[in-house]
Amino acid sequence: MAYILLLIGFLLLIKGADYFVAGSSNIARLLRVPPILIGLTIVAFGTSSPEATVSIIAALEGSADVSLGNVVGSNIFNLTLVVGVAAFIFPLKVETETIIKEIPFTLLASGALLILMGDVVLQGFDSNLLTRSDGLIFLLFLSVFMYYIIEIGLKSRNGSKHEVIPKDITWGKNSFLTLIGLGAIVFGGDMVVDNGTEIAYSLGMSETLVGLTIIAIGTSLPELVTSITAAFRKESEIALGNIVGSNIFNILFVLGASSIISPLPINDKVFFDVIIMIALTLVLLLFSTTHYKVGKKEGFILAFSYFIYMVYIIVRN
Repeated sequence: MAYILLLIGFLLLIKGADYFVAGSSNIARLLRVPPILIGLTIVAFGTSSPEATVSIIAALEGSADVSLGNVVGSNIFNLTLVVGVAAFIFPLKVETETIIKEIPFTLLASGALLILMGDVVLQGFDSNLLTRSDGLIFLLFLSVFMYYIIEIGLKSRNGSKHEVIPKDITWGKNSFLTLIGLGAIVFGGDMVVDNGTEIAYSLGMSETLVGLTIIAIGTSLPELVTSITAAFRKESEIALGNIVGSNIFNILFVLGASSIISPLPINDKVFFDVIIMIALTLVLLLFSTTHYKVGKKEGFILAFSYFIYMVYIIVRN
């Protein structure tokens, strides 16, 4: 039964992503803001909701390995396989703002996570812990990012007042498509995680490994399907904005909320995973600066990197 429900979850993710990208890209036109901003906000927050759900529940249940592993594993999955597959389908155009502000902000959030995790080395404490104070710092960083997004959105809107929008693009229809698509993504993602986890535990996998692999992949499926759908539709700004925005939300909102609910003990193995996440973000920044796009070759390199990482953590655990 778990395998059947897993398949249904995948189908909901695929169809939901199609509706979600179509609706949100048209909302961007109605709001007169660039699609990249919709990708960084509505799409990113929507596709990060499975990570938030799983991590917050894990924090409430005291499963820190699942909560932190889910976020770090999801971000690595996004930076490698999601960007890689989307770029291989259709080269991803990279806006100047993404290169000089948004990807560096992802690096800032990742660096803050690495520093706040290091209580033993930096503070001389007995154990590493993401405390409630650390969670509040993450949420403060998030408020700064949201202020930046709103400011850019208002400027872009003022500069595109004279754009002619087709009559068939309406608020009601596209709001409905976006909400239905988001609902299918969230519900499908939950089904994939729940049933994928059940299958994984039945195969004897550890909690840390489940968090970094099955749950991380499952909660990142919305990003994967949404970005692939956006790539097929040649909405590359939404595809890349979704990935960058999701990684920022995963660290600042998901870990911020989770650690405020319950302080998260840190497994020492996760430090190396966070360093890998930072290194991959730097690689994405490097690839983005080449002709302001991530092409098929770069996409293949990123996607292949994920399989190398998977082999490493399976052997390690």
